[in-house]
Amino acid sequence: MVHRGMVKSLLYQILDGIHYLHSNWVLHRDLKPANILVMGEGQERGRVKIADMGFARLFNSPLKPLADLDPVVVTFWYRAPELLLGARHYTKAIDIWAIGCIFAELLTSEPIFHCRQEDIKTSNPYHHDQLDRIFSVMGFPQDKDWEDIRKMPEHPTLLKDFKRTNYANCSLIKYMDRHRIKPDWRSFQLLQKLLIMDPTKRITSEMAMEDEYFREEPLPTQDVFGIFPIPYPKREFLTDDDNEDKGDSKNRNMSRPNTDVDQPPSKRVRMTQGPPQQQQHPNSSSGNNGGPGTGGGGNSVNCGGNGGGSNMQQGGSYHHTGGVHHPSQMNAYNTGNPSNQQPTFRYN
Repeated sequence: MVHRGMVKSLLYQILDGIHYLHSNWVLHRDLKPANILVMGEGQERGRVKIADMGFARLFNSPLKPLADLDPVVVTFWYRAPELLLGARHYTKAIDIWAIGCIFAELLTSEPIFHCRQEDIKTSNPYHHDQLDRIFSVMGFPQDKDWEDIRKMPEHPTLLKDFKRTNYANCSLIKYMDRHRIKPDWRSFQLLQKLLIMDPTKRITSEMAMEDEYFREEPLPTQDVFGIFPIPYPKREFLTDDDNEDKGDSKNRNMSRPNTDVDQPPSKRVRMTQGPPQQQQHPNSSSGNNGGPGTGGGGNSVNCGGNGGGSNMQQGGSYHHTGGVHHPSQMNAYNTGNPSNQQPTFRYN
C-alpha cells in the first residue's frame, strides 16, 4: 500500500498540473498512472510531471467537435462514462474522471474499473465490458442523477444491453469498504466528487485542490518522498551489444578449465588475489544501493497490486521500485540509446 501522505501529495500535484492545463484551455485526454512521472533525484526530486501530451487538444473554440478528430480517447480503464456513451462534445470533466480513477488506484492498490481490453483498437467509443465494470462498482446511473444521459448517442444501446442486469447492490461505498476505506474519511468524500457520473456535476480541479482532504494532516508536500527515507535501488541500463559482450565473456569462461577442482585447499587459497570480500547480510544493502541511483528522471506512478512497479528514465538510466508493470503502462523508450535497440535490464 502507498502511504497516505504520499497519496495525498501525488494527488495534489496531479490536480495542480491539470488545473494549469485546463486554465490554458488544454485537455490532456489520456491520464493514467503510466503518464504520471515523479522525479527521482536533483532539485526537483519528488515533483510530479504529467507526461504524454499526444492526445492533448485545445478546447476553447474548436472548429469541429473533438470527437470528429479523435473518436476514441483515454485508455479504457480511465475513460469517463460520457465518452463510453459516445459523447461528441465533452469537457475537461473527462480528465477529472481519470484522476478519480488514479486516486482510487492509489488508495486500493488496484485499478478500480479494470476489465478485458480485447478490442482496444476499435474506433467505436461504446464498450460494453467497461460500462459493466463501472456499473458494478458505482451502480447503474438513474435519470435523476444524470439528466442528460438520454441525450447520449449510445443511450439506446445502453438500455438494450443492460435492461436485464441488476446493479441495485452496487455502490462506491461498498467497493471502497471492501478495501477498508470508510465513507466518513475525507479521502472517500473527495473520491466521490471526482467520480460523479454526470460530467456537469463532477468537481473541477480547482475545487478539488480546495477540498478539506488537503487541509487535514498529513498535509501535501512538494516532495512526495519527503518523509520517506527509503531510496530507490539503482537499475543499470544495457543494450543488446552489452548482452552479447556479456554472453561472449560467459562462453569464454565456460571454455576455460576449472583450475580449482583438483587443487588442494591450501593452493586454492593462495590463488585468490586481493583481500577477501566481506559477506553481506541478506537484509542489508550494499554501497551501490545505499542511496538514490544516479539516473534521475521520472518514475511512472504505479500503485501496486495490478498497478505494478514504478519506472523512471533520464539519459539512459533507470530506477525501479519493484512489482509488475501496470497493463495500461506505455512502452518506455530509451532516449539515450542511439542504436534504437530493444533494451534489457539487470539489477546491481
